[in-house]
Amino acid sequence: MPTWAVAVSIVATSLSAVTFIGAPQQSFGGDLTYLATNLGMIFAALLIAFFFIPAFYKANSASIYDLLERRFDARARKAASVTFLAGRVLASGARVYVGAMPASVLIFGLDHGLEPQNLMVTIGALAIVGTVYTLAGGISSVIWSDVIQYIILVGAAVTAIVLIASSFTAPMPEIIEVLRTGGEMGASKLTVIDPSFDLTRPFTLPACIIGFTLLGIGSYGTDQDLAQRMLTCKSAKHGARSVIGGILLGIPTAALFLIVGLGLWIVYIHPELTNAEAVRGGDDVKVFLDYIMTQVPPGVRGLMMAGLFAAGLSSMNSAINAMGAAFVDDLYKPLRAGRPDKHYVSIGRSVVAISGIALALCAVGCIYWNKSNGDTLINFALGTMAFAYAGLVGVFFTALFTKRGSSDTAILALVVGFLWMLLSQPVVLNALGAGHADSPITQYADYHFTWKLTIGVGLSMLVCMIGSSKPQPS
Repeated sequence: MPTWAVAVSIVATSLSAVTFIGAPQQSFGGDLTYLATNLGMIFAALLIAFFFIPAFYKANSASIYDLLERRFDARARKAASVTFLAGRVLASGARVYVGAMPASVLIFGLDHGLEPQNLMVTIGALAIVGTVYTLAGGISSVIWSDVIQYIILVGAAVTAIVLIASSFTAPMPEIIEVLRTGGEMGASKLTVIDPSFDLTRPFTLPACIIGFTLLGIGSYGTDQDLAQRMLTCKSAKHGARSVIGGILLGIPTAALFLIVGLGLWIVYIHPELTNAEAVRGGDDVKVFLDYIMTQVPPGVRGLMMAGLFAAGLSSMNSAINAMGAAFVDDLYKPLRAGRPDKHYVSIGRSVVAISGIALALCAVGCIYWNKSNGDTLINFALGTMAFAYAGLVGVFFTALFTKRGSSDTAILALVVGFLWMLLSQPVVLNALGAGHADSPITQYADYHFTWKLTIGVGLSMLVCMIGSSKPQPS
């Protein structure tokens, strides 16, 4: 595949509907500090380009977890693949949940679109459509459809900015001054860097440099969903260029949607500066959807809703394709070796269909999960990714940068990482520390997920390194 197409596919999938709805929500209710997460993502891209991708191409496998079999043994590869499959159900299920929101609002209206029973119907419809066209074309269709989806996604954001700006009646310097001083308690909504060390705040500079570097390595270096794209390039050099290009392209793309949120804040909070007659209904999650449904002309509204549908489907098609590839290469082929390629393709297609059902069921669960923790959509979606990444990053770090570890300790490290993130969920910690508001457990519950991920990676790597470098028999 062409390097540029893979780069676009990477950014299209990593942004998804979470960015389309979540980024405007983030800047509408806060500021621009989400942009600073790209510092960590750039560091992650460089590490992946120079260390991970060359190792993947050297292994010459359709699954990145073949690297762990060569370093440890087949059991480590299987365990990593199972961890990926479990984590991808959670992470992509959350994205399908967010992607179903605009479709549900379009079908059932602003007042009833986000009700659980209506979201469930829409999730089912998205799952069917996403599964059918993934079965039709495999990874090639995923990448090329991502390119088209990205163009629609960005076109919708640019159109929204033009429409919002055209409604301003105040001069731009006055608009900027209101944004600079009109945030919560007089804070600037134009803040990009938060230098504080507050562990409960989401996008502080330390969290962006440490936590989001690890999250980026997990996303692009240890997750078959995104890494599979880099393996379709002509060489390791082209694969490295694709991941760096994808992450760099994601910066202006995310900025567009954050600007949309700032513009909506002017429209809804300071309507005296515009000629719009907009009245916001519901919470910040609905703000962009509300604007699209009530303030945008019908034809343009269709473009924006197409962008939202595209973002929602891009969250699903690549995930279930990657799950099919990982299951066949890592789990099924070792048990049924020597079968014709047609047999493996048939099994892979069956797994794609089953994965679509699993993502839909997880998306339904996310309706209630997100309500219980009260996170913004971006924090919620990113947090679900950490379940698998805590163990996977720790094990890959051990495999690539040390001579320690064994298959047994690698498997144990994957379990420790997953359990750590599970036990770090606020609903679990608050139950354990119930009635003790000042206890360390309750305080840890409020920490941002990036710090929990950082601890989880450290624990997993320490556990993995306990083993000797001599591979254990499979």
